Parts: sequence; C-alpha cells; structure tokens
Amino acid sequence: MNIVLHFKKLDWLLTFSSLALALIGLFLIYQLSYPDFSDFQKQAIFIGVGFLLMIALSFFDPRWLKENSSVILGLYILCLIMLVLLFFFAPEIRGTKSWFKIGSLSFDPIEPTKIVLIILLSKYFSRRHLELNQGKHIILSGIYTFLPAALVFLQPNFGSAILLLVIWFGILFISGINLRNFVLITLILALILGVGWFYFLEDYQKDRITSFLFPENDVKGLNWNQTQAKIAIGSGGLFGRGSEITQAKYGFLPEAKTDFIFAAFAERFGFVGILVLMALFIILFFRILKIALDADSNFARLFASGFLILIFVQFFINVAVNLGLLPVIGISLPFVSYGGSNLVFNFIAIGILQSFKTH
Repeated sequence: MNIVLHFKKLDWLLTFSSLALALIGLFLIYQLSYPDFSDFQKQAIFIGVGFLLMIALSFFDPRWLKENSSVILGLYILCLIMLVLLFFFAPEIRGTKSWFKIGSLSFDPIEPTKIVLIILLSKYFSRRHLELNQGKHIILSGIYTFLPAALVFLQPNFGSAILLLVIWFGILFISGINLRNFVLITLILALILGVGWFYFLEDYQKDRITSFLFPENDVKGLNWNQTQAKIAIGSGGLFGRGSEITQAKYGFLPEAKTDFIFAAFAERFGFVGILVLMALFIILFFRILKIALDADSNFARLFASGFLILIFVQFFINVAVNLGLLPVIGISLPFVSYGGSNLVFNFIAIGILQSFKTH
C-alpha cells in the first residue's frame, strides 16, 4: 500500500474539525482543573489514543466488517453482557450504575454500544433494502435496539436510552421506510413514552421535566444548574472573560467539564468563540454528510448517516440544555466534554468513516 496516497485520500477537514474540537475541550479542562490536573492529563491521553485509533482504522477495509455478520453480532452480544454486568460490578455514582471503575479510570459501555448498534443496524438494513417495510424486519431491528436501551434505562440513564432509540429511528427513516409505517412507529413510540411516564420514570426524572416546564417554581432546586449555565453564557459577552471564568471555575456551574462545558466555553470565549465552535461542528457534520452522499454501498451510507444522527442529536441536546431549552438529561458535547469512553469511540467511528474514503 502506498502510504502517501493513503493519507492523501483521508478527509482532512473531517480530521481537523474533530481534532480541533477535542483540543478545545482539552484547553477548557486544563483551565477548569486547577489545582488538580489529573483530568487534563487523562483527557490528553484519551485524545492521543483516539487519534491513533482513527488513523489505524483508516487502513482497515470496511468490506470485511460488512461481510462478517458473526463478528458484528458478537460485538453486539459483548455490549449487552457489559451492560448487564454494570448492575453487579459498577459503583453507584449519583444514583446510577453507568461506569466500570478501573483504578483511576472509568469505562462506560454505552459508548461502544452506540457505535456497535449503528454498525449492526446499517448491516441489517443494507441487506434488506427491498424488504424493509415487512413488519418482521422493523420488529427485529426494534428488538436489537430495545434490549440495550432497556438495560441503559434501568441504570437509570434516561438520556442514553433516548439516544439509542433515536439511532434506530433515524437509520430506519434513512433506509427508506414508507410514510405509513413511519407514522405508525412514531405513534407507538409516543404511546410507549406516555406509558413510561406513569410506570417507569423515576420521580427525579419526572421532576427534571416538570421543573423545566415550570422553572419559576424551583429556581434554587433542580433548575439551579441551568440557571447558572445561562448566567455563565450571558457573562461571556462578545469576546469572553478569558481566564476569569468565575461561574465555571469556582463551582457555581456544576458539571462544567461534562454536561455544561458549552456554558463554560461561552463564559471563557464569548459570542465570537461560540461562532468558531459552531463553525467547527458544521464542518464536522457536513464532511460526514458528504461521506454518506458519496458512499458506494448502502452499508457505508447508513453507517455515516447513523453516526451523523448520533453526534448531531448529542450536540443539539447538550447546547439546548445549556441554554435552558430542554430539561437536563445528562448528554455530553461530542469531542469537547471530558470523558475517555465517548471521545475514543467517537474517534473510532471517524476512523471507520475514513476507511470508506480510502478503500
């Protein structure tokens, strides 16, 4: 293989935008970590590992993955096993069992599950394009999605369970399901959500939603996070406050490195910085969309589309939560928020996308 030619084929705008977003997050984590820089050091290692995996996977022939159903099914089963093991071996952190603790590191199996589910559904629908609207294929693909979504919901992790359903819903739509079936599925999901409100949602999850709808009733309670986030965003002004990020740095803004890192960024860099951040995300989205449109197989098109749906929805929800437009459901900002599992597996997905370009 000609290495020079291989690197010329890479989508360098996709590489640049994803790496730039990760480095922006790293810079913010550095500023927010004083005097303990362990999170900064771990995130720097995660970026390095993720970037190297992305480059390595760009050499991988995606046709091997497409043609080996047993490998994909094996990865899916492994993800289910890890999600089950969380209930027995994961420590309870803030009321949820979502991470395995390995020394000073944490591993969240929902992150590989998202990518593996996109691969599995892309493979499933790409082989059944002409049979898509048969009920059995819609139901079986729904079961593939429901199993991990149910396990994640029981952790309880409502936000990630929604993301898995969104992946299925989005890939199903892009695959070419007819409008009647799509509307029917939408109504069924709405009914499930309605039943879930009364029988499955925990009280604290209901409180998050009702406090969002009626914020004047709970400014110092559940709405505290979003109130502080809006203060941080507003105080950033046009050019930001520089290193004097009082809201994020001195504990007024909770989860400043993860769920509310957008607010921390806005306070640090202001409206101009937000425009730059948005530009990088737009470049990222459009490069992934281009790979989907240029794909020479249904599998590549569906995988690229599925991953685009995943990171766009995460981006949209995170920013909307920070602006107080959606209730807090614990969704991080892709590539920017602190967290090795999410970052590394996002880079792995970018590597798979790059492999479509190079083969």
